[in-house]
Amino acid sequence: MSEQEILRKLTQILRDLLSDDSIELTMGTKRDEVPNWDSFAYINFVVAVETEFRVKFAVAEVESFQDVGAVVRRTRAMLPAA
Repeated sequence: MSEQEILRKLTQILRDLLSDDSIELTMGTKRDEVPNWDSFAYINFVVAVETEFRVKFAVAEVESFQDVGAVVRRTRAMLPAA
């Protein structure tokens, strides 16, 4: 799965969580750039990503993600090789 495919899925996950179809995530998007993406919504987002991709992030990873690209890259690295 490509980074762009993962990014599209993450965008849809966040749109669903925040009930906002106008959200357009990029690899450089930071949480504070998205209205209503607070810490509670971030945890829900992480859980939804883990469920969608069947991966499990370490707590330290979740705390260290600086932007959406970091989530995409780590998710891709955890997926089985195609």
